Amino acid sequence: MSPATPAPMLRIAHRGDWRLAPENSLEALVLAAGIDGVDGVEFDVRLSRDGVPVLLHDETLERVQGRDAAVAELTASELRGAGIPSLAEVLAALPKETFLDVELKGAGHGAATADVLRAGRGKAPKGAVVSSFDLVSLAAMKELVPGWPRWLNAVDLGAATLATATGLGCRAVAVQWKAITPASLKSARAAGLDVAAWTLTRPPSVERLAGLGVIACCIEGAALDG
Repeated sequence: MSPATPAPMLRIAHRGDWRLAPENSLEALVLAAGIDGVDGVEFDVRLSRDGVPVLLHDETLERVQGRDAAVAELTASELRGAGIPSLAEVLAALPKETFLDVELKGAGHGAATADVLRAGRGKAPKGAVVSSFDLVSLAAMKELVPGWPRWLNAVDLGAATLATATGLGCRAVAVQWKAITPASLKSARAAGLDVAAWTLTRPPSVERLAGLGVIACCIEGAALDG
């Protein structure tokens, strides 16, 4: 029997299409989901002062929204007024066929985040993952939404990274793309892990990783149209 054909690599828009709208905004994510050849979107989730999961990469609103305030200092309503959507709003707005990479930022993610994930995409989605650099958040999601696949975000595919990912029951490691080589991929697969890449802007680099067997690439800029 011949081996199964690998699934095509997923092309995931990093924080949406922020060439046209602010990154992680509802508009940027919806725009990205409509680009031909883009399979999904990646976005960052933090907790508001009142414990609501909302979309923002940074700890503060300074870089993107131009406000001298921290996410954790403002309520979800105040953040919405600054153009920052809640996770529930985003899950409701995006087409169900859009693949989602929900990256948890900061500490404290627990039942509130898990409840929104479950309500928005179900107990065991086939087209969504939760990812994080934060080991506590990944451990919490393992207990609260065990049917959601988890990716450990990392900067390398060294032995310590692979051991951490397997210990957490992760399905994959999402790693800085320059760390991906045939040898590091082989090590990850030997540990039972898939590999995703972040973040690429050049179409030729995306295609090279697709040829190596990477399961997903976070892309932005020119790579969105490549």
